[in-house]
Amino acid sequence: VQLQASGGGLVQAGGSLRLSCAASGRTFSSYAMGWYRQAPGKEREFVAAISWSGDSTYYADSVKGRFTISRDNAKNTVYLQMNSLKPEDTAVYYCAAILGIATMEPYEYDYWGQGTQVTVSS
Repeated sequence: VQLQASGGGLVQAGGSLRLSCAASGRTFSSYAMGWYRQAPGKEREFVAAISWSGDSTYYADSVKGRFTISRDNAKNTVYLQMNSLKPEDTAVYYCAAILGIATMEPYEYDYWGQGTQVTVSS
């Protein structure tokens, strides 16, 4: 599975962005998907995850209520809608795929995208 993240950019605090992660291959619907982010000088951290069916979603406390993860298996794409953005959301955002159950543990993911930069100005 190859993953291509897009949709990042520069936005003012309080604004919104929607990230997309397009996956290659015909088995996308078998994979749970996750979003992670990494700010300069910090470790990669979990943001959100979604089950293969889309029925179950998981969020980091820091984004709960502001971010929404969703997927369209017909389009082989997972999304991250980010609202009420804060400067502390500034990071490179990565999508990841796991053949199995959605998890918050980054080392369990099988495939990673290249990342897309999100910058939130105050």
